[in-house]
Amino acid sequence: MLSILIPIFNFDVRPLVNDLHGQCEVVGIGYEILCFDDGSTTEFKLKNKEIWKLPNVIYREMPQNLGRSAIRNTLGKAARFEYLLFMDCDSKVVSSDFIKNYVDFTNVSLFPLKPSNSGALNQPPGVPNAVIYGGRCYAQASPTDHSLYFHWYYGRYREQTTAAERSRSPYHGFMTNNFLISKNTFLSILFDETLRQYGHEDTLFGLELMKRNVPIIHIDNPLEHVGLEPIDIFLRKTEQGIENLVKLERDGKKIDTKLIAVYGKLSHLKINWLIGVLFSMCKSMIVRQLSGSNPRLRLFDFYKLGYLESCMLNEKLD
Repeated sequence: MLSILIPIFNFDVRPLVNDLHGQCEVVGIGYEILCFDDGSTTEFKLKNKEIWKLPNVIYREMPQNLGRSAIRNTLGKAARFEYLLFMDCDSKVVSSDFIKNYVDFTNVSLFPLKPSNSGALNQPPGVPNAVIYGGRCYAQASPTDHSLYFHWYYGRYREQTTAAERSRSPYHGFMTNNFLISKNTFLSILFDETLRQYGHEDTLFGLELMKRNVPIIHIDNPLEHVGLEPIDIFLRKTEQGIENLVKLERDGKKIDTKLIAVYGKLSHLKINWLIGVLFSMCKSMIVRQLSGSNPRLRLFDFYKLGYLESCMLNEKLD
């Protein structure tokens, strides 16, 4: 039994839900598709309301914006079935076997949870105890709107990875856009609701999985990320993610990311201040370069380091 959970924010989910619904019907499993809107504009609410007409699809609008973590927790708690398939609303199904691949891999239809004598749900043996992550991909052709080019370029050359590549560092390769987890496991962890703005709720969730020795199994079953954003919005969300890292650090929740590791080395060498100075001097030039037709991802890495140093400096001043 499978609950497909889609948090919606300002995106038309009708094509995604129709594709998922059709595949579930073909596979012939017990399923539900929960689509909870988290504060979208009226334009998108009117479009997405249409999906409630599909059997086994539940569309619900939240009375107020809950945030990226809380809306996922709300979906997980509302799910009726024992396996939860989370995905982002700005996704596109690229394989006609997308649902079947998850069902076959986890044997969802063969290993339902059964009540114990105490009434609790027992976890089935083997793979279903793990988290299954399918991956993310991007369109082969670059977008016609040049303002979206950097997001596509970054995604294509940094986020689009094979299962073999992700498996080398399974917890660092985890994202929330496309993963399957048992409801019992999910409810024992949940997303950190203190993180309301964009960024690193997936990193923190992956860290909790690692602490609890819950394996993440990576497979090649991606969803295409179609919600490309202009570079100014993309950079602002990058900054929000870094602000979340600093908040987590301040709250004693140390996150082992490549960015933090590199920053730690620079701090040890006492040259992090230089990164901050160069960043403040060159920020506008870096943005212009990243906005061009041949963006350098190493410059983007420097942008993140520089912004992290500025955030750390503000923390010290406060």
